[in-house]
Amino acid sequence: MPQDKTGDPRQSTGNKLSVLRKHPIFADLEPDALDQLCRYAKHTTVKRGATIAAKGDPGNNLFAVISGTVKISSSSPDGRNAILNLIGPGEIFGEIAVLDGAPRSADATANTNCELYIIDRRDFLPFVKSQPALAMKFIELLCARLRWTSQQVEQVILQNLPGRLASALLGLTEERKLDSGSGTLAITQQEISEMVGMTRESINKQLRAWAGRNWVRLEHGAIVVLDIDALRELAESGLDGE
Repeated sequence: MPQDKTGDPRQSTGNKLSVLRKHPIFADLEPDALDQLCRYAKHTTVKRGATIAAKGDPGNNLFAVISGTVKISSSSPDGRNAILNLIGPGEIFGEIAVLDGAPRSADATANTNCELYIIDRRDFLPFVKSQPALAMKFIELLCARLRWTSQQVEQVILQNLPGRLASALLGLTEERKLDSGSGTLAITQQEISEMVGMTRESINKQLRAWAGRNWVRLEHGAIVVLDIDALRELAESGLDGE
């Protein structure tokens, strides 16, 4: 859990309503239900690098991201790290353990300074049972998570490095609804390497080759996608893209 967790008394109900009403999962709730959810949601801020939840922890809370990015990852005993997902504003995480009551399946770390809402499982489960439409939203979310995981496994098994890298960049771009004119991804090459399962050196070599073709532009702590169509063609074709 965030060590600097605080139920901010200054965070008014009006502010909570404004944020939760814009959240895709909660946007269609009736006003009374949204008011009830606001009473459950506790506001917290988390500093970059802080552990929000650790693999194996009890799944006692659901988290909604207001601002910042949360890294979902898993580590091996020998210190290797794999990034499973990056969760941004308007998204939630921790739903699997909250719904099935099993321990957390991965680590959640603040990749940047973050602002979150936290909802206790004891409040959330009865609330979901009283809101069939919300339950369907969570079924859709879990299906999307499963598809994402299946795509990751497929990429690792079937695609070479350029294809995997192109697919990862496309996934991040589409997830954040960016276009070729504003495709800035706030992600480091090390983080990308941990997402696709290749060394940072290999990632850097490939990105520099694409930068020479004006497919991407490399910035400090970010990758700017310039040619989505070229990356999509590469991801779908299976060519090496060297």
